[in-house]
Amino acid sequence: MVNAGKLDSFRRIHFAVTPTPLEPLENLGRELGIPNLWVKRDDLTGFAGGGNKARKLDWLIADAQDKGCDYIVTTGGRQSNHCRMTAAAASKLGMGCSLVLGDPDPGNRAGNLIMDVIFGANLVFIGEANLEQMQDGIDAEIARLRSEGKNPYMIPVGGATPLGGVAFVDAAREFARQIEGRNIDTLVIAVGSAGTSAGLALGLKIFAPHVRLVSISVSRSIDRLRQYIADKANASAELMETPIRVTPDDYELHDDYIGPKYGVPSDGALEAIYMTGRTEGLLLDPVYTGKAMAGLIGLARQGRFANSKGVAFWHTGGFPSLFAFENEVAAYKP
Repeated sequence: MVNAGKLDSFRRIHFAVTPTPLEPLENLGRELGIPNLWVKRDDLTGFAGGGNKARKLDWLIADAQDKGCDYIVTTGGRQSNHCRMTAAAASKLGMGCSLVLGDPDPGNRAGNLIMDVIFGANLVFIGEANLEQMQDGIDAEIARLRSEGKNPYMIPVGGATPLGGVAFVDAAREFARQIEGRNIDTLVIAVGSAGTSAGLALGLKIFAPHVRLVSISVSRSIDRLRQYIADKANASAELMETPIRVTPDDYELHDDYIGPKYGVPSDGALEAIYMTGRTEGLLLDPVYTGKAMAGLIGLARQGRFANSKGVAFWHTGGFPSLFAFENEVAAYKP
């Protein structure tokens, strides 16, 4: 009997349309020599253009409401899917929203940025910034809002909090139900801020311990992620009051597919975008899912999945950023 602790005790809002479909990728699987290849369509969560972050916001915005907050402040890169969906969630509930963006102002509002504008977010560009500087930007914005009488709620980059992780423990339960009878033993996903991977690592250990999580980094090195994911997973476990704990042995990490740096398209990501589009009619983005699929393609070519009974790719969404990289995408010759 599984012990999910207090997983079902937290209040949530239903921005995300779930369960999202689990669909076969027969053509791509044939191309890669993976006869049992599937995709978990979290790009179809529906809200604000879709994407995995809607699941976290179901729980985080409910927590903000419960704390009496009237304003949301979060951070990310200028093509952040999390920021786009946070702005939409705040607008839907009549809350203010500031997005502290760790990049210079590009001078246009392409991709996710135009959606941020449509949803009414206050865009705060702080120039090229690391995570510590982005947190400093959040702190400064929160201080400004409090001086104006607002009661802001802070969401860190990617919504990667213990409560945000709980959302993906719940998602792992959904996935576990869907894979019954489908012989899937491997799950591939992009890892950035690590909250999604952490929640899935814990959720799979609870609900589908036979499934191996393979996380493809889009930003950080294995050395920075290995213990970090386990620590985040275990913070969610403590919040849920389950005795189950995650160790780095419970998942696999690869950092060979980041490319030049976070947020810059790689040749592997562009190849993956075209290959997936032309075999399955499925859109990926250059920042997250393109690089994760590049990892799946690269590992398949190395024979990593030769002994897998079935492989699933968790599509975290992000297609709006395609339109911010139209020159790079159009210039690539598949």
